[in-house]
Amino acid sequence: MESLQVIKQRFEIIGNDIHLNRSLEKAIRVAPTDISVLVTGESGVGKENIPKIIHHLSHRKHAKYIAVNCGAIPEGTIDSELFGHEKGAFTGATAARKGYFEVTDGGTIFLDEVGELPLTTQVRLLRVLENGEFIKVGSSQVQKTNVRIVAATNLNMQKAIEKGKFREDLYYRLSTIEINLPPLRERLADIHLLFRKFAADFAHKYKMPTVRLSNNAIKMLENYGFPGNIRQLRNLAEQISVVEENREISSENLLQYLPNKGTNLPSVINSEKSNSDFANERDIMYKILLDMRNDINDLKKLTLDLMESGDTDKVQKENKSLIEKIYKEETSKVPHENEVEVVRINENYSDNKNYEFAETIDADESLSIQDKEIELIKKSLERNNGKRKLAAKELGISERTLYRKIKQYDL
Repeated sequence: MESLQVIKQRFEIIGNDIHLNRSLEKAIRVAPTDISVLVTGESGVGKENIPKIIHHLSHRKHAKYIAVNCGAIPEGTIDSELFGHEKGAFTGATAARKGYFEVTDGGTIFLDEVGELPLTTQVRLLRVLENGEFIKVGSSQVQKTNVRIVAATNLNMQKAIEKGKFREDLYYRLSTIEINLPPLRERLADIHLLFRKFAADFAHKYKMPTVRLSNNAIKMLENYGFPGNIRQLRNLAEQISVVEENREISSENLLQYLPNKGTNLPSVINSEKSNSDFANERDIMYKILLDMRNDINDLKKLTLDLMESGDTDKVQKENKSLIEKIYKEETSKVPHENEVEVVRINENYSDNKNYEFAETIDADESLSIQDKEIELIKKSLERNNGKRKLAAKELGISERTLYRKIKQYDL
């Protein structure tokens, strides 16, 4: 059995991290067997090296080795790619075709991004793992294959199983041995070693002197999280090697090439919140109706005080806060003490049924909930100067719901 250092040199693996060494040792030990292996780890940590090591150290090393990116093959053709098809099996199938499992018979097949496989393909793959059998697309004949399967994924498989996106039985068949590669942020001592290796490679490739980092730049590099892991570090070394004229890189120079981790991440949207849009809209309607009822009660009180006292100035002074509350949304309409229009009531009013001073007013105000909703959205947008995010927050609904309402009502 070859030593760990020899394997690192052969496959150009840089680093002395204890977790990395443990993963490589596990791959070396499992290689002589035919056990299925699942390689896990974040994108860019170098998962593709593990199946190569396993194949090279196995008794299958003289047979074929094929790497298949399951996430790059369309769902409609992946069964044909993996298992082959017969002539006329589907439109465009003008001839029979061998799949990867048939071509790789006796060798090793590496299924990268196995978590992206459709559920129907997962069933076919499970049968291959259990008894080595598969059926071509459009055929009824069972074929046998002797293939060593090594799979890899950057997904959290337990969450994928809980969501019904990956079969639990297939996961346990694939992960007889699970090898996890640590992210670069957990291999701090290896970061500078990797950068020096990449810098030397690019200096040779582009025929220029090798770039070197100052002590402060090294510390900055080690403190950066590297969400893209080794792949991101390699790209960083290439950018600096090509762009920078000065071969001595300071922390100030390096900072220009490190993206802001806080602003380039995708938005995380709570799916549960999106499912409660109807509840949010219902709450808005309740709030509108409640506010209307409170406004009516306030107007009733103000009118009653005027009827009982008949003193406009006194009523206006005692109910100043109430008047401001009623007109709080339209500040231009908030009346000053000398601008309130008061209806004078007949001073000869008595408890007898003389209602000649009263008149009936036919209100044209719409009681449609939809009209009130449109009015509320317009007012919120005006108050927030057209900023939809602030308007949505004020209305208590999601931005997506507000965008849909604006489009629906053509606002």
